[in-house]
Amino acid sequence: MRNIRIALATALFVAASGAAAQAPNDAQIASIVVTANTVDIDAGKLAESKTSNAEVKAFAQRMVADHTGVNKSAVDLVTKLKVTPQDNPTSQSLKTGGEQNLANLKGLSGAAFDNAYIAHEVAYHQQVLDAVDKTLIPSAKNEELKALLVKVRPAFVAHLDHAKMIQANLTKKS
Repeated sequence: MRNIRIALATALFVAASGAAAQAPNDAQIASIVVTANTVDIDAGKLAESKTSNAEVKAFAQRMVADHTGVNKSAVDLVTKLKVTPQDNPTSQSLKTGGEQNLANLKGLSGAAFDNAYIAHEVAYHQQVLDAVDKTLIPSAKNEELKALLVKVRPAFVAHLDHAKMIQANLTKKS
């Protein structure tokens, strides 16, 4: 779990800090957005199938639905703009981190699964919000792309708050 958090933190730190040679361009931002959402969709689908906790299952279903919607909006926009998402170190690192998270979660069950899934969701949404605020929105050149990022930001905040609430509830039950 620690390695997954380090990989995720590194990917989003690169995006948020501009540690790459330059700020991401719109095609790279599109790839980061789609990849970040896909990572959470995949984790949500796994959680839907593995958890027996109704609260965790409902949260996972919400993640799949909401992030699928954001990805549809992003794909529709880049198609309209004739922008091809461009793979980049941040999107690659997000994908790798997502794969590591899934591998870790697949080996867990019961309360251990629920706690690990929700802990990852808290950390992931916080780091995505940081990247959205510090890099993706400021770096977006296309106003429609920037507007999409601004529009979906409150959903990420709500997801983070919801995950924190579930995490607190799981801690009380332990």
